[in-house]
Amino acid sequence: MCGARPSAEREVMSALRRFLDSWLAALGLAIVLVVLFGALFAEFLIPFDPDAQNILMRLKPPMWRGADGVHLMGTDALGRDIFSRLVMGARVSLLVGVASVVISGVVGVTFGLIAGYEDKYVGRVLMAITDIQLAIPFLVLALAVAAVVGPSLWNIIVILGLTNWVQYARVVRAECLSLREREFIQAAHTMGIGVGAILVRHLLPNVMSSVIVISSLLVAKMILFESSLSFLGLGVPPTTPTWGTMIADGRNYISHAGWIATFPGLAIFVTVVGINLIGDRLRDMLDPRLRQMEG
Repeated sequence: MCGARPSAEREVMSALRRFLDSWLAALGLAIVLVVLFGALFAEFLIPFDPDAQNILMRLKPPMWRGADGVHLMGTDALGRDIFSRLVMGARVSLLVGVASVVISGVVGVTFGLIAGYEDKYVGRVLMAITDIQLAIPFLVLALAVAAVVGPSLWNIIVILGLTNWVQYARVVRAECLSLREREFIQAAHTMGIGVGAILVRHLLPNVMSSVIVISSLLVAKMILFESSLSFLGLGVPPTTPTWGTMIADGRNYISHAGWIATFPGLAIFVTVVGINLIGDRLRDMLDPRLRQMEG
């Protein structure tokens, strides 16, 4: 046991060094860590209450444009501090992105494992359901459901989670169809090991690399979708600061107070780019063909 821990630590450190060999991946990780730090410690970083309104301070430009020197990124049409709302919005965006991906991953991986191992009646029914959902434009489906259930943080998480599991299901099923013919799966089946144990102990670990890559890229996609729905008024309630809501608040003032929409737009752009850089590097590290090319 004592020798196993140093070995595991060496493997983790080796993987981390390989990850950081790419300066783009290091940049993406730095971006995500900054956003995560802001989201976790928002209460200690924001100088003002993000919901506090002060009409006397409305539409104040950022500090470097000769404002009063109090509001770093200026204020919106209701006198609310842009920087404070931006930092609090990071918490909502990351929560929606991670939580919806967890839901998608659990549902999609479960369906993919079952459909890949039991490629008969149950598997074909699950894949038929997958094909039907793929035929429906995601944004249209999400808009329709959000309009029915109403704006809510947890509603939007569930909606995004239950409308994006198909990517996991198709990839995991494709890998399971190949893995189930391998000798170790046949041996486990011959020894009388139950289907559930085979799926969890033998198939799931072998598809986790693909699941990790899909998840890392899907988080960025979920942040974009949440911002789109919030921009349209179908995401989280308007009283909750989110990047999409902030852009929607600033669209009517873009000509003379462009900072209201610019800063949340930049936050979405930079965060999504950072997450995608991490996802690309993880794909390069976990794909055996790309690993051979690196070597």
